Amino acid sequence: MQQLLPGVLAEWLADPTRSKPVLLDVREPWEFALCQIQGSMSMPMGTVTQRLAELDPEQDVVCICHHGMRSYQVAAFLERQGFAEVFNLAGGVAAWAEVVEPTMARY
Repeated sequence: MQQLLPGVLAEWLADPTRSKPVLLDVREPWEFALCQIQGSMSMPMGTVTQRLAELDPEQDVVCICHHGMRSYQVAAFLERQGFAEVFNLAGGVAAWAEVVEPTMARY
């Protein structure tokens, strides 16, 4: 698993020559409702094992949470399940708001 800095993810998402990763937001629904990175898929951490079939193991997956701890655990789980390219958003949406999207709601 690779740690992905917010600015690097922003560059990736803005690059029309690269295929877009799945932005897997593993926060709780109330957190996701407050703020999210555009295009993110909500899959709370506690539901990942039951919903694993919704994800393509061949597609790049960037795991996201508030500060990067829950997403790190989910990213490690996905790697153990055989997912090819898994990334953890270092610092989570809090870092994203700080570095990339300063108008994003924070909590």
